[in-house]
Amino acid sequence: MRKLFAIVGREWRAYFLSPLAYVILTAYMFLNGLIFSRIVAFLSAPGGPRERFLSIMFTNTFFWIFTLFIVPILTMRLLAEERRSGTLEVLLTSPVSEGTVVVGKFLGALGFFLVVWAPSLAFILYLRSKTDVDLGAVAAGFTGIALLGAYFLSIGTFASAVTKNQILAAVLAFAMLIVVFSTGLYEAGADPARQGLLGYVNIWDHMDEFARGVVDSRRLAYYLSGTAFFLLLATTVLSSKKETP
Repeated sequence: MRKLFAIVGREWRAYFLSPLAYVILTAYMFLNGLIFSRIVAFLSAPGGPRERFLSIMFTNTFFWIFTLFIVPILTMRLLAEERRSGTLEVLLTSPVSEGTVVVGKFLGALGFFLVVWAPSLAFILYLRSKTDVDLGAVAAGFTGIALLGAYFLSIGTFASAVTKNQILAAVLAFAMLIVVFSTGLYEAGADPARQGLLGYVNIWDHMDEFARGVVDSRRLAYYLSGTAFFLLLATTVLSSKKETP
């Protein structure tokens, strides 16, 4: 565990000692603050569906655009840059397993991802001072963000493991995320046999459920197993490259 925490700490320092972290945090706070003000204005209008605040907050277009773009940026350097510079080989020749390296770097990225979303709690607290807010739905919504972030970041980690080029890793991760994001949207109009499967992977509906306070065990199984699958793929890729002369 000490080696794992050392890798996580190394990743955190790499994020917060570079301008990237502060650019991302600033952009997020500005854009999300703007979206928040628009949502509040919309829901405050006569007849506005106030009970849908969390649903709109966690499923608006900005939420998806930001998530789909931020994940490749956060993960592109995790393993690709280490391979390009040769430091990954040094790390892997030390008494640490490929799985520990992958999980440590993934957890570092996940921790930063959660820090980026943490300021959203300030918006929730402000809203709660003005009206009733279901804290159970808030907890479920942020659980959904954590699970979705972990799943997406595991895909980005895998993409970073297969190439030495950071830009290529980012493009590959983005392409894979678009496929994952789009697949469930074909549920509408599909035959009954496919609707069940597409509904299972429809992450848009998943986030809407979390925002309404619904935590379905099937969603937990989907995100946790998906995250583990892509981290296992990344570990396998590293192992194969280590064995290649």
